[in-house]
Amino acid sequence: MDQNVKIPRKLIEVALPLDAINAASAREKSIRHGHPSTLHLWWARRPLAAARAVIFAQLVNDPGYQQGDGFKYGVNKKDAAIERKRLFKIIEELVRWENTTNEEVLEKARNEIRRSWREVCELNKDHPQAAELFNPDKLPALHDPFAGGGAIPLEAQRLGLNAYASDLNPVAVLINKAMIEIPPKFSNRPPVNPDMQKNLAQKARWKGAAGLAEDVRYYGKWMRDQTEKRIGHLYPKVVITEEMTTKRSDLKDYVGRELTVIAWLWARTVKSPNPAFAHVDVPLISNFMLSTKRGKEAYIEPVIKGDTYRFKVKVGKPKDPDAAKAGTKLGRGSTFRCLLSGAPISGDYIKTEGQAGRMSARLMAIVTEGDRRRVYLSPTPEMEAVAHEAKPEWKPENELIGKCRDQLPLYGMNTFADIFTSRQLVALTTFSDLIQEAMERIKRDATTALSNDDLSLRDSGSDATAYAEAVGVYLAFAVDKGANYWSTICAWHTGAEKLISTFGRQAIPMVWDYTETNPLSDSSGNFLLGVEQAAKMLQALGTGSPGCSNQADANIQNESDSKIVSTDPPYYDNICYADLSDFFYVWLRRSLRSVFPDLFATLATPKADELVATRYRHGSKDEAEAFFMDGMTQAMRRLVEQAHSGFPVTIYYAFKQSERKLDGGTISTGWETFLDAVIRAGFEINGTWPVRTEYTGNLKKNISALASSIVLVCRKRSDDAPVISRREFLRELDAVLPDALDEMIRGAGAERSPVAPVDLSQAIIGPGMAVFSKYEAVLEADGTPMPVRTALQLINRYLAEDDFDADTQFCLHWFEQYGWREGPYGDAETLSRAKGTSVDGVENAGVIASGGGRVRLHRWSEYPTNWNPHTDSRNPIWETLHHLIRTLKQAGETEAGAQLGAVKSQREATRQLAYRLYTLCERKGWAEDARAYNELITSWTGIESAVSSEPVQSRLFE
Repeated sequence: MDQNVKIPRKLIEVALPLDAINAASAREKSIRHGHPSTLHLWWARRPLAAARAVIFAQLVNDPGYQQGDGFKYGVNKKDAAIERKRLFKIIEELVRWENTTNEEVLEKARNEIRRSWREVCELNKDHPQAAELFNPDKLPALHDPFAGGGAIPLEAQRLGLNAYASDLNPVAVLINKAMIEIPPKFSNRPPVNPDMQKNLAQKARWKGAAGLAEDVRYYGKWMRDQTEKRIGHLYPKVVITEEMTTKRSDLKDYVGRELTVIAWLWARTVKSPNPAFAHVDVPLISNFMLSTKRGKEAYIEPVIKGDTYRFKVKVGKPKDPDAAKAGTKLGRGSTFRCLLSGAPISGDYIKTEGQAGRMSARLMAIVTEGDRRRVYLSPTPEMEAVAHEAKPEWKPENELIGKCRDQLPLYGMNTFADIFTSRQLVALTTFSDLIQEAMERIKRDATTALSNDDLSLRDSGSDATAYAEAVGVYLAFAVDKGANYWSTICAWHTGAEKLISTFGRQAIPMVWDYTETNPLSDSSGNFLLGVEQAAKMLQALGTGSPGCSNQADANIQNESDSKIVSTDPPYYDNICYADLSDFFYVWLRRSLRSVFPDLFATLATPKADELVATRYRHGSKDEAEAFFMDGMTQAMRRLVEQAHSGFPVTIYYAFKQSERKLDGGTISTGWETFLDAVIRAGFEINGTWPVRTEYTGNLKKNISALASSIVLVCRKRSDDAPVISRREFLRELDAVLPDALDEMIRGAGAERSPVAPVDLSQAIIGPGMAVFSKYEAVLEADGTPMPVRTALQLINRYLAEDDFDADTQFCLHWFEQYGWREGPYGDAETLSRAKGTSVDGVENAGVIASGGGRVRLHRWSEYPTNWNPHTDSRNPIWETLHHLIRTLKQAGETEAGAQLGAVKSQREATRQLAYRLYTLCERKGWAEDARAYNELITSWTGIESAVSSEPVQSRLFE
């Protein structure tokens, strides 16, 4: 740390209105129109609300610092609390989605940022580099070296900072260019398309990127129309005839009308394993249902005749709903039955057929757009023949790698070309090639506009070519969004009656009966939908400061020099961004290689230097972990060396906690190792705030998914940081943590704590780690450095007030928040990380139930009667207590005493926990639960007197 710099504590180093931030972040996940996430898919995006709040709190001085009489912290707590409450109100307004582009709210926040910056500059006006580092008239820029989906740079830009984004992945770089670099270059400019040039008087209405958005719409529509002219014959409409209504009364209103097909539903097929039907391709169907909407049910009925079959669409409820929902699938996995003979088709057989190139597809149903409803039709040979007419001139022959290889190559699908139909490939190549033509057209129109003074783009430092290429980026993204909807990995959602895109999760799974959508229709997955989403995103950006996006390796980048840093690095092995983004890269490269030759110089995205712990790249789990930790430490070290000394660095962390067995016992991986890497890089950690940043809706709602990121607040550790003893560390914790806790839950002057109880365990780690990490080392009694794990345990003890084991700490705080009710898995993950355990570990202990994205504590009555503490390998105090309650109620004091005698070392802690829980239940008014703990306490003397009963003890555990 530069000893000459005077650094006020920032708000994020003291307190945050977490409840307000988390509520806004959770709400944002359901917002689509105009949200930047609709521009292009990127995995694990941060909510804009969270990024905006974190950056604001990272830049604004905490009121506990007062300028004037020297350089003081923590003076006048009452006034500081009132001022902190005012700042919290600004954040609460700032994070609301409605205020994303509200200039009045944003300007209020910018004024606070500028005011804090002027205070910092005044404090450091005598610094040797004051002119360079502390110019009160110019805020430092912000840099995100792991920019990904771009939420952090975008929000920095919105708050008045010049934003710099860098990433190793070309797809991420291009997303950031589209959000922070291109729009400011053409801000407040009218569109150049001929329709708009006819009415130049409307120039005043084109604010921000609205003009750019209008051109994206215009030239996107031109591309769509050109595509229909060139390949529209591959997407025929259906004419409803009288004959079709013979057994379908629901079609009578459509007789003589042409209905637009919005999707074709196909089933993959293999040769029947039954020798009698070995010449027949039989379907692999996971569901015969087309619609399960009440009153709109529809399904497929196979019509079998000898060794042939056809599919017939019927409306209404099937006679056997369970059979219809099962299709030809047999249970879980990839086992089916032959539609003709009923013979089982094993997964191994299907894989052999696929790898031999004998897997095909059969049309099952046609989905058309009716009058405010879907109209399902039986397939025809003509419709199937049209699909096979398509002959693509180009295919993406890149091999599937890593995460994309999980399942598909097992069935003979080895390249990206293999996951598209011929018709889909023709559509994608046609749209991609039209981008070049569109850019030439835009260039001509922009040149015309440039000749008109009212429409001049010259003063923005741009020209017609640059503008044409800018519009081309958004059109290329619309094609990319199309690819996500135009593959054979897309399924049909029978409840919502719509397409499920390729990336329903962070992998490319096998889909047996897939949906081929019509890109020229007006329904889900059509090309113009991607165009419109790009245009709405541009309109919603507002007017931001300049931005820049570059490709750079975080380990060696220099972009962070003298800049504020907030970043969201990869999380160990959670997401293989490079593997997955190749799906989009192959199409972006075809569309935009001429515009960005350096960015798209390689055939695939860079992978060797990507900071994720992928075992297949590094040979083993240990080698992958070593690569990740060494690389992440180096990347953090770059930030230590380069980040602006006047501000803390904020780092988002989200990794599902797991455990590993080592010789020294069980350790939790992820959280502790990441903290260790950050500290070893030279940072001290001043905050650990749990922020709800992970999406747990849609496909994740029934799985155990993360809900939170931990925002680490870091500053460079002093170069001459001293070494202290364990005793001194504990003494300092006792001095620091009470004030820190008070500022978190009461110091903001709020009516209630802005930090929920389930989050408090994580939040208090921040000030505790600030004590630990500001020293070169904390030495144990034997002279060895204290590990991060031990420091976390000692910090936790302060909040817990009792020296319970980690699993019991988890249960105790979970009970305080949820009682016996279910709670979100994401909350459990956050709490377990704070307590130094894992959800899986606590579940293995037998005290919680976890599944379907929910977690709950077992009641005492659910504990097994055959428990044997002698053989229980994981026996937290919480488990012992509730086994004792069950045994006392069901078998009496003698049997309970036998159990207590088997866990003598836990005797006093168990009694303390019973008292603690009784008090908690009394306070919350949980009378029935309080009674159970009270009965144990009042029976304690009798139970202890039975502890020495060896015969009973032996009988109990036989």
